[in-house]
Amino acid sequence: MAHQPAARQSAPRRVILASLVGTSLEWYDFFLYGSAAALVFGKLFFPSFESMTATLLAFATYAVGFVARPLGGIVFGHFGDRVGRKGVLVVTLVLMGGATFLIGLLPTYATWGAAAPILLVTLRFVQGLGLGGEWGGAVVMTMEHGGDERRGLNASWPQVGVPAGNLLAAGVLWILNSVQSDSTFLSWGWRVPFLLSGVLVFVGLWIRFAIAESPRFAEVEGASATARMPLVEVFAKHPRGLLVAMAARIGTDVAFYVFTLYVLTYVTGTVKLPRDYALSAVLVGSAVQLALIPLFGALSDRIGRRPVYLAGAVGAAVWAFAFFPLLDTGNRGLIVLAVVVALITHAAMYGPQAAFVAEQFSTRLRYSGASMGYQIAGIVGGALAPIIAVKLVASTGTATSVSIYVLGALLLTGAGLAFARDDRPDKTEPAAPQITSEVPA
Repeated sequence: MAHQPAARQSAPRRVILASLVGTSLEWYDFFLYGSAAALVFGKLFFPSFESMTATLLAFATYAVGFVARPLGGIVFGHFGDRVGRKGVLVVTLVLMGGATFLIGLLPTYATWGAAAPILLVTLRFVQGLGLGGEWGGAVVMTMEHGGDERRGLNASWPQVGVPAGNLLAAGVLWILNSVQSDSTFLSWGWRVPFLLSGVLVFVGLWIRFAIAESPRFAEVEGASATARMPLVEVFAKHPRGLLVAMAARIGTDVAFYVFTLYVLTYVTGTVKLPRDYALSAVLVGSAVQLALIPLFGALSDRIGRRPVYLAGAVGAAVWAFAFFPLLDTGNRGLIVLAVVVALITHAAMYGPQAAFVAEQFSTRLRYSGASMGYQIAGIVGGALAPIIAVKLVASTGTATSVSIYVLGALLLTGAGLAFARDDRPDKTEPAAPQITSEVPA
């Protein structure tokens, strides 16, 4: 018996590592596609269209991944709430890594014609399926393995996978851009980071196989209280939580993809600067987020999710109007400043977001509920943000319209926070005999 407490203490660390490595690899795959869509896919897979239309089409294939994410959330959330979290997370990692590796082997339009963009869209859809099931499972696993007083911090670690994946993707692209000419990068250099994913996924699988099942799910399963139709029950028993999760997520998503993805298109296409200006800025900003996301998650354990989340939303809304004027200067230092401050405000939202969303749902429905709230919002937010931003600048001739768009999305996030349930850091979940209660915690 003397050894049991030590084992329980070490379990959260193993789960955090497994979730962090897995989500970092999955977001590396996802962001890699987005960066390639901004930089090369328009030329390689839609060459018969003029530049603006080709970029829009490339971003449209990028958006397909967001459309697939809710479906992935439904499918994998169902099995995650029915049979357990661990096995589902292995499948999602294989799906995501395999699809990314195959993109690196994909012939372009010049070789296969229309079949090339069709296959590109198909593989992007598979990417979305994998990521749709990944986020909810990783967050739920880390949150359910730790103490209630550390939910914000523990659940924030899978969120760190976002800047880590973005940092890895941007870093690989930046290195290739530095050592290759534009023609070489366009010819075959862009394939290297996609093929690298096939190697990295084995690292994630090796770590992920070593973790144990969620103790919270084990309690539910032991009490024979698992949901038969988790998604149906989410809509029936947690409609408010689902709406709150979606609303709170949308503004965060819009701001993030404007600050990290559309910036690549804006700096290269509108400001007419080399792509390494934007890539290096995203690299620095992502590095800053690595440290800040868990700090903001921990802060939410002390003062509550909503105050931290709201401070980030207000900061992002204000900074959106300074962001593009700083990019327009063409000064590398000011471009880095614009992106770094923007990502600091995003970290303040993103740190507490995982626990905030998951706490809207009871244990037996948490994987499905959190996945659906998060991923449906991704369609309205992240999927459309780069496309809307491109069209707004093209139609208005000014990036101020994009700043107003970001502001509107963040106002919706504020509304979601206002209608959320009580999120006091010391509020805990009912003990095992009461586990079937539908009061979230």
